[in-house]
Amino acid sequence: MVELKALIFDVDGTLADTERDGHRVAFNRAFEQAGLDWNWSDALYGKLLKVAGGKERIRYYLDEFNQAFKRPEMLDEFIAGLHNSKTDYYTQLLSEGGIPLRTGVKRLIDEARQSGLRLAIATTTTPANVSALLRYSLHEDSEQWFDIIAAGDVVPAKKPAPDIYHYALEQLGLEAGECLAFEDSRNGILSSVGAGLATIITINGYTKDHDFKDALIVLDNMGEPDRPFKVIQGDAEQSTYLDVDTLKQLFSRPE
Repeated sequence: MVELKALIFDVDGTLADTERDGHRVAFNRAFEQAGLDWNWSDALYGKLLKVAGGKERIRYYLDEFNQAFKRPEMLDEFIAGLHNSKTDYYTQLLSEGGIPLRTGVKRLIDEARQSGLRLAIATTTTPANVSALLRYSLHEDSEQWFDIIAAGDVVPAKKPAPDIYHYALEQLGLEAGECLAFEDSRNGILSSVGAGLATIITINGYTKDHDFKDALIVLDNMGEPDRPFKVIQGDAEQSTYLDVDTLKQLFSRPE
């Protein structure tokens, strides 16, 4: 039997509910600072999440929802500037404690470290966003807990392409069959499963209706001993929250 050696986490929507009250708010503040009359509502942002990556999301918005906007000649630089401003606002929100980790995340990461499991991150968000979330929401030294933080433009093709997971596995020096991935969206599981990884899904408000047929299990969150998770798809048997023993049981199930 193959031994579980590492956990690879997505960030946005998986470790924390960052999208609605984090990234969306930060985008709108960046737009306002730039003198733009754009405002991404909750409903619109749900549609924009079809595209992974902040810069890519701005371009998709212009292509599909704001075609009347007169594009500047240096469009790439314009988009990059907006995205840099958005990252500053997002970091500020994190520093103010406005984006807590999801239920069960900190406990599971602590237990994984104590059990000797290696930790990694594979995300389309920028390295600065990852660093800020870990520093302000997990622990000030928690970046050092992860063997590899694969983030942002470290690979050219973002999720749903599997490239970011291939990169993380290469840096870990492990095979896909020795790791578990944690995701929250259709793009995420297409990426992780595309790299050969068994994947656990914790949904959020934006992704609750996504197709997760390839997941080991689909939950509403990771759960706590006094706050059990809800199983959306799959079988948790007697478990009511994710701990290392439960992960190993799910990991070792025959396909």
